[in-house]
Amino acid sequence: MRVLDQATIPELPNHYQGKVRENYDLPDGRRIIIATDRLSAFDRILTSIPDKGHVLTQTARYWFEATRDICPNHVLDYPDPNVVIGRRLDILPVEIVVRGYLAGTTGTSLLTLYKKGERNMYGLSLPDGLRDNEVLPEPVITPTSKAFDGGHDEPLTPKEIVEQGLLTAAQWEQLSHYALALFARGQKLSAERGLILVDTKYEFGTDAEGNIVLADEIHTPDSSRYWMADSYRQAFEAGSRPKSFDKDFVRAWVAERCDPYKDDIPPIPAELIEETATVYRTAFEMITGKPFIPDTGGVTILDRIRDNLKPYFTAN
Repeated sequence: MRVLDQATIPELPNHYQGKVRENYDLPDGRRIIIATDRLSAFDRILTSIPDKGHVLTQTARYWFEATRDICPNHVLDYPDPNVVIGRRLDILPVEIVVRGYLAGTTGTSLLTLYKKGERNMYGLSLPDGLRDNEVLPEPVITPTSKAFDGGHDEPLTPKEIVEQGLLTAAQWEQLSHYALALFARGQKLSAERGLILVDTKYEFGTDAEGNIVLADEIHTPDSSRYWMADSYRQAFEAGSRPKSFDKDFVRAWVAERCDPYKDDIPPIPAELIEETATVYRTAFEMITGKPFIPDTGGVTILDRIRDNLKPYFTAN
């Protein structure tokens, strides 16, 4: 299988390796972001999924191009299917999640908090009687702090964001406008593909002039929850979860066989890896309406990327 499990390129400067992406900061303020095929869960790398980095980069490209009239984004160029060249930004210290439904499983999701009996959260007030996965009267923003050094994200209200100096009132107003407008565009275009964009995460930063700019990725299957529209009504009435792009086969398989936070990870079957790869490819095709065509250039994916990034070797 052709996979990109690492993207070390010594000719490029200022290498930083994240869980999935590898970054190189150029002296002129540009950042090279390479999406590998690594699959991260339980605070570690489990395996690599063929075409995952390609899918994430090109799905985000589709959405960046479809929303650039709404909000400026960091993208400057795409020299390779796995690579984006972007402007280096100062990332804002607030995690932005927009939700259109009472859904989710994390400790900070609306559904989790609602089922604990909370009705006032994130500066919102929700009525009694809502059911799992019910559509909200209108999409809402559920901001959290961005945790560092192993901490946990904590829910925030707009008032707390401003009072704690995380954002100015003007920044919060602009960011909120962008986030809701991006989500509305995402829901509209997704509906045309037979999909429901349920919720999504956005990351924003500021450029050298202080402008708010959309960073990272947008509306990918890793940053967003999608449901198949034709499955929603029946599942909702039955109290079950609508059909989605379920990519957690590997995560579930590992969790059933060991303590993934402490034990060695057992060898993961090739068929399980390919099943997950198929989900990613299908997600790309459904979200964008385009066929997924792998790029088979280069002896390896890293060789291809190196060739495509050679013009940047002289920039350091």
